[in-house]
Amino acid sequence: MTGKVYIVGAGPGEAGLITVSGLAVLRRANVVLYDRLVSGALLAEVPSAAERISVGKRPGGSSVGQDEINALMEKKAREGHLVVRLKGGDPGIFARAGEEADFLGRRGIDFEIIPGVTTACAAAAAAGVVLTDRRRSSSVMFVTGREGQGGSPGVNWRAAALSGGTLVIYMGRSNLADIAGRLIGEGLSGSTPALVVADATLPSEQMVTGALGEIAGRCDEEGLEAPCVVIVGEVTAKYPADSLLERLPLFGRTIVVTRPVGQAGPTADALSALGARVVRFPTIRIIPAPPERLDRGLGELERADWVVFTSANGVRTFFEALERAGRDSRALFGRRIAAIGMATAEALGSHGICADLVPGEFTSEALFGELAGASRPGEVFILWRSAAADRGAAFEDFRTGREVIEVAAYDAASVTADAADVRALVDKAPSAVLFASARTAQSFVSIIGCDAAREMLRAGLRCVSIGPVTSQALRALGLPQDAEAEPHTSEGLVCATLNVLAGDSETQREGG
Repeated sequence: MTGKVYIVGAGPGEAGLITVSGLAVLRRANVVLYDRLVSGALLAEVPSAAERISVGKRPGGSSVGQDEINALMEKKAREGHLVVRLKGGDPGIFARAGEEADFLGRRGIDFEIIPGVTTACAAAAAAGVVLTDRRRSSSVMFVTGREGQGGSPGVNWRAAALSGGTLVIYMGRSNLADIAGRLIGEGLSGSTPALVVADATLPSEQMVTGALGEIAGRCDEEGLEAPCVVIVGEVTAKYPADSLLERLPLFGRTIVVTRPVGQAGPTADALSALGARVVRFPTIRIIPAPPERLDRGLGELERADWVVFTSANGVRTFFEALERAGRDSRALFGRRIAAIGMATAEALGSHGICADLVPGEFTSEALFGELAGASRPGEVFILWRSAAADRGAAFEDFRTGREVIEVAAYDAASVTADAADVRALVDKAPSAVLFASARTAQSFVSIIGCDAAREMLRAGLRCVSIGPVTSQALRALGLPQDAEAEPHTSEGLVCATLNVLAGDSETQREGG
């Protein structure tokens, strides 16, 4: 049976900007053909058994030709695979999705296009401007700076110059001076405001502003390199003056969130709302235990008095196992439920379960200490935990006189990152990096290397920990623990970050 090809927009670069539909398909893929600029964090979401094939095009050349890409899509689909053709930005904007769709259609291969956030919109948003504004521009035109390639018609530069709206130029960095000259020659004023954004939404993002007549020279002075998007028009005159974003407490700060892709959202959103530029740099991915192990754990529910969850990931794997077994939350009837912290308790609440015990301090020591006081010797406990969990002395004391059935329900595996992505992260000189577990900290150092970590620390990087165990791991790795969340939650992590960076700002003002 022939499979299906999904042509998916990965967004402009930052992993969180893929659509929900695109991410859902990516997580089911058997084969992924991905472009050069696709985030490594997204590739970490691909099933471990899936085949990943890089078909990224390089400026001035191609690592894999379009004909070969087409042939790969057909071959893998005819083998019965669910194939994702993962393209940067939106597949319908200068991304050859039309050619690929035509090829698949002519050969009877089932396909679907899932749109993505296009670079133009992301670059404008990153600069705090919009592409259309009824006071300044009621239209927007997208053009390519590499006109006439592959037999395509050339750009009507006169129409572009006289449109009166916003002009967005893709792939125009290498000949920006010529493009600006043509637009001015066709009647567009050389004083028209322009904005160039390189590596939009990535840690290496750079922005240059200036009048159209001088923008190419400004980019040369600042060393901007492709990929770039050029935005020309009055809408860019608002950047960076009078921006409401500048009034936010974390404006201008780059903050790295190391949680897995599917779990970084709330933290990243809260930081963005405070004005930070958030870099999602997942250092681990969650791998559920083999189904048979989880099924054995479920088989012990009937005789358990308590079910103890030590993380939101544990809750997720538990209910996934229940669903696979054709059961639901009624399986917990008659059992008492304990959760190590509010995030775990909230995850239970999303399934209609109210935890009977949540310790005042969100640590394993507090959990087992309070469980000892709330339970009786001889009771049976199911501990649904991570395979890498550190039991600690409190657990050993607790299990004396009690039967504890441990279910190692999931593990956390380190992800890999391209050397260029690591270099870009270091070059961005982030203000802070947030760690929500000891494992994220350990993997972070493993991914970027000790030299890069020291370089970032010399540039003023602050390390923020979610709790005591993570803080201890940071110190063991030779990283500073500049702030610790209180309470030990995602919200506490954001507050700790805000406080430590606000303190840095105050110190700078006093020193100035």
